[in-house]
Amino acid sequence: MTDTASDPYQLARDAAAAIAEASGAPTHDLALVLGSGWAGAADLMGETIWQADATSIPGFRPPAVAGHVGTLRSIRVEGTGARALVLGARTHFYEGAGVDAVVHGVRTAAAAGARTMVLTNGCGGIDPSWAPGTPVLIRDQINFTGATPLVGANFVDLTDLYTPALRQIARDVDPSLDEGVYMQFSGPSYETPAEVQMAKAVGADLVGMSTALEAIAAREAGLDVLGISLVTNLAAGISEQALSHEEVLEAGRDAGPRISRLLAETVRRLTDATA
Repeated sequence: MTDTASDPYQLARDAAAAIAEASGAPTHDLALVLGSGWAGAADLMGETIWQADATSIPGFRPPAVAGHVGTLRSIRVEGTGARALVLGARTHFYEGAGVDAVVHGVRTAAAAGARTMVLTNGCGGIDPSWAPGTPVLIRDQINFTGATPLVGANFVDLTDLYTPALRQIARDVDPSLDEGVYMQFSGPSYETPAEVQMAKAVGADLVGMSTALEAIAAREAGLDVLGISLVTNLAAGISEQALSHEEVLEAGRDAGPRISRLLAETVRRLTDATA
């Protein structure tokens, strides 16, 4: 008998089986992790067929951050018939539960049959032209956590980690979208001005505390990945104001209607393209 406590992949398969049984959907076509500011998009994607507290499914933890809804939803995407698995319960690396807990949702989505993973977040912007409330496509990433979901001689190619064709679909929806490089720090403290300048020097445009580890796990599982960041604040030293989580939440609320429409329409086109 497999010990799911020591086998995170089996735990993900168990979670996918529980979702299939509870939702009545044997498989899902794509999955989304909705970060700070992005939760409203789920309501615009289509009909919610099933919704439950994430902790009712094996391996999922309650959210530790305000702005995350803590539920799982199965949505029939409007106009396509595709099923989207919406993961509203993100575990962050700084919570101390380990990398496997951080990427459990991604591995569950892969086990549920998803072929596309959409990762969203709220982040700090290094480019001062990106005002709070600006959505930015993630072109590439820098994993600065010192951790990885990969174990052993598992040499996963991350050359095109964020699938170019998916970014083009998002740009077709909103041609004004810019692209940038996202750098994940461990958190939970915000980056210092010196750390932000370091991030800028090594090529980062966006800084945050999520996403990079999830993207690596998604690519390991063979999923195409689309990443979109919402600039909720200018990063430390770029902005003269002190940083606060309330600022992050406020920017998410203000940008919510625009980014929700953007993501919902992008999901519809993604499901058409991958059907």
